Order: sequence, then C-alpha cells, then structure tokens
Amino acid sequence: MKIYRLLGLPVKDHDYVVVGSDAEEMVRLGFRPVGKDFPVFLHPETNDEYALARTERKTARGYKGFSIQAAPDVTLEQDLTRRDLTINAIARDEHGKLIDPHGGAQDLKDGVLRHVSPAFVEDPVRILRVARFAARFAFEIAPETLDLMRKMVSGGEVDHLVPERVWQELSGGLMERRPSLMIEALRACAALARILPELDALFGVPQSPEHHPEVDTGLHMLLVIDYAASRSFPLCVRFAALMHDLGKSTTPREEWPRHIGHEVRGVELIEHVCLRLRVPQNVRELATLVARHHGEVHRAEELRPSTIVKLLEKIDAFRRPDRMELLLHACASDFHGRIGFETRPYRPAPLLREALAAARAVDVGAIAQEQREPAKIASAVHEARVRAVKHALSI
Repeated sequence: MKIYRLLGLPVKDHDYVVVGSDAEEMVRLGFRPVGKDFPVFLHPETNDEYALARTERKTARGYKGFSIQAAPDVTLEQDLTRRDLTINAIARDEHGKLIDPHGGAQDLKDGVLRHVSPAFVEDPVRILRVARFAARFAFEIAPETLDLMRKMVSGGEVDHLVPERVWQELSGGLMERRPSLMIEALRACAALARILPELDALFGVPQSPEHHPEVDTGLHMLLVIDYAASRSFPLCVRFAALMHDLGKSTTPREEWPRHIGHEVRGVELIEHVCLRLRVPQNVRELATLVARHHGEVHRAEELRPSTIVKLLEKIDAFRRPDRMELLLHACASDFHGRIGFETRPYRPAPLLREALAAARAVDVGAIAQEQREPAKIASAVHEARVRAVKHALSI
C-alpha cells in the first residue's frame, strides 16, 4: 500500500502493523486470526489485515526456517528492519507521518531495489521477490543487493525453495508489466540456472538471423513474454510464451543456427519443468500444445486445406475453440517477439479462425445419418470439413 501511494498509483488494500498488543487482546477486540505461521488478523468489519509487530530469527535453511517473536514490546522500527527491501520498510502513523528508517522513500524515487539488512540472506524467497518487483516496477537492483543474492545462490539457499513457492513467485512475475526483467534478474544472480536450468540454457544459443534478427534464443524469449504481457494475455499464454522454444537448448552445436525438431524436444522438457514445479494442468497443457504446434501454426498460409483441418484436429479446436484462441495468442507473441516484427500483422491467426469457423459449420449429424457404414463417419466428416475450408479460403 505504501509503495503504491508514494508512486501515485491506486491503493488496492490497506495493511496495518499493531504495536503494544498481543494475540489475546486482538481476538478479544473481535479480530479474526488468519494463518498459523504469522500473527496476522482481519478487522471484524473492514477485513483489512492487521499484523502484530514482530521480529524473527533464522533457525534452519529455507524460507520456513524462522522463529517468529510477536510481543507488546516489539517496536515498529524493529518490525520494519526485518523486511526484505527498503521500499517495503516504510510506514505511516495514525497522523499520516511517514516512518522510513531505511531510506525506502528515496529508493522508491530513484527506482532502486535495495535490501534492508544483512538478514536479507536468510530467506531465499527474497531472491524471487526482488526479481518480481523488478518486473513490476522496472526498478534496478542495487549492486550490493545483487551481490547478496549471488552469495545466497552460491551458498545453496535457493536450492531449499519448495516447488509451490517457486511457482507462486514465478507465475506472479509473469503477470507483471515487464516479466523479462524478472528473468534477467534471476539470471544476473545465477538463480535461473538453479530454478529453471532449461530456460537458462537458451541464452547463447543462436538462431537464423533471417527469421530472428535478435539471433540469441534467450533474448527472443524475453521479447516474446514481454509482448504477451503488453497484450494483457492470461497466465497460461505467458507461460507458454516462456516455454515455447525450450527444445532449442538441446540442438547439437553442429546444427546451429537451425533447430530442426526442437518442437518435439521442447515438449519433453516442458513436461519435466511442469512436474518439478507442480504447474497447474491447464497451464501445462497449453504450454506443451504451443511448443509442439507453433511451427505448423506459423506456416498456416502455406498449408493445404487438408493439412489445416488435420492441424485443427490435432489441437482439438473443434471441441475447444477457446483454447485454440489462447494458442493463437501465444503464437502471435512468438511472431511479434522479434526485432522489427512488433507491429507486423500475424496472418495465420485470422486464417485459422476462418478455417475453424468454416469447418465447424459442417453438419456432422447429417453426415452421420447419411453414412451407412459407421466406421466411415469420421473420414466423411473430415473430408466435408476439408471441402468447407477449401471453399472458405478460396473466396
């Protein structure tokens, strides 16, 4: 809330820190406790969050290895000191006076993400949070903070992150304004190679300059996810954009800059990533679908009507036209995520939409009734759809 107010952005919610109280008193006043790890309460009328001022002490590796102390004698300044970044260590008192013991307001003005104290290194989730804040605000990471992040990675702290938390922060970062900045931040501190080695491997892999003026596959991926974000596409599309070229990291060097068969190889890698991070089913399905078929979609103008219908069948467009639309969004992001291609029209999308509309207009029920041999119904429907697509695309 404090960050948004100081940046002049709309405030979505209000969070409060309570000093001089304890859990028993909060409950007695009607506040409802939420969460079992931290002393946080919901206001009985507004549902705003009220957290008791607290300190914490590192007791074990990982982001859960902390001992929390919330007591009436914990001061607001002590509570703010345990925060991760200076821009998150700002408060206002009941009179509106800014309490900013760590210079967060100035860092906010300068667009800098800076850690509050050396205790930053104790929680590996902070690496992901800093990267996500970079994507949200397009702020720079202070050199000393980036150095601490590197030490955390080399010290093995990041290896203790649980999959659910990695996915939570990664998916949150993908939904920010500039998701590429999250990936760049993770790569700058070497965390990307530990969290998503399959993605990190794309950097330094060349592509044909004829089709990719940006050449580097990793740079292309950054352009693609930022384009998807600029169009406000949903998470499943942004994740598919992030993963679509994963197979290029396994192309033998002697075949560079060509990447024949990278689509199929990418599907297997995406499955491994999704299994490791426990990615939701619908997000995983679209990512593998895009990886497997984006090359065919890009060549839609070159395909025969029969091949177009086969493509529509393979992506299950007749039963799930809404998912085909998501696939086209991801493929369009891939197309536009190239230097000089940002505003060019992506012609395969309207072509495939028109083809699907024509093919879906075929009366499947009538064909089934006319066909005397049930085994031939599917082929008869397919042929009717091919004729419909041929007619629609020839007009």
